[in-house]
Amino acid sequence: MYAILLFMSETNNETAVRSRTTREESQGEAPLAPLVPGNEDPNRPLVELTHVEKHFGDLHVLKDINMTVTKGEVLVVVGPSGSGKSTMCRTINRLETIDSGDVRIDGKPLPQEGKELANLRAEVGMVFQSFNLFANKTILENVTLAPIKVRHMDKKEAEQLAMDLLARVGVDSQANKMPSQLSGGQQQRVAIARALAMRPKVMLFDEPTSALDPEMVNEVLDVMVELAHEGMTMICVTHEMGFARKAADRIVFMADGQILEENTPDEFFEHPQTERAKDFLSKILTH
Repeated sequence: MYAILLFMSETNNETAVRSRTTREESQGEAPLAPLVPGNEDPNRPLVELTHVEKHFGDLHVLKDINMTVTKGEVLVVVGPSGSGKSTMCRTINRLETIDSGDVRIDGKPLPQEGKELANLRAEVGMVFQSFNLFANKTILENVTLAPIKVRHMDKKEAEQLAMDLLARVGVDSQANKMPSQLSGGQQQRVAIARALAMRPKVMLFDEPTSALDPEMVNEVLDVMVELAHEGMTMICVTHEMGFARKAADRIVFMADGQILEENTPDEFFEHPQTERAKDFLSKILTH
């Protein structure tokens, strides 16, 4: 049953990917430059969480979280609402502080504050449930702002990079429009391009399709699948099981603030090890 339902979801995503590839080939577009920075040490984890604990008052939201992500790996985090998935994701660039434990990016401890933390956040792109675009700036300005202000990139160079990235996500024709003139799916693709403009070492996605109308979900998943195929290191919190099976190298299942299961997509979906995971899959794959 799991396999049939996942196949239906995957078919929609595959159609979108094939359509995009065919369109690019027919237009004779030149190959785009690779996105992925290449300076990380391949012998150490790019992201590492060790014995991470987090409370919100009396609520224990993260319990002894241990997780590593290597360069080029796509890690998908799934689980019921309230399991701590988003909180864990947000600790990786210190949008949420931790009570104890250790978070490292490319071997370096997560800075507490100041310029060092700002520099680290420039290396970790994040796409949220909401698009968070600047309403008073054009799409092009939204994408170029951080590279110019933070990376001190020349304006012309930043605009060329922005147009390249907007083309990658299929919204380059919208560059001079305001965010309010775009659909939700288009705005989320712009948000992805904006994060990529900083040339991050790792991309964090916190349920990026949850605020979208159903017909707009695939266009965002299409972009995320392409990023995965290009070798971008990604940590994705999502309820999109078809995407999880298609794009993930590894799936982490969380419940009640703990990592209960960690496995390949095939093993997780076909042979879940815990009763909690079996119950979760039986509910989410029948709707």
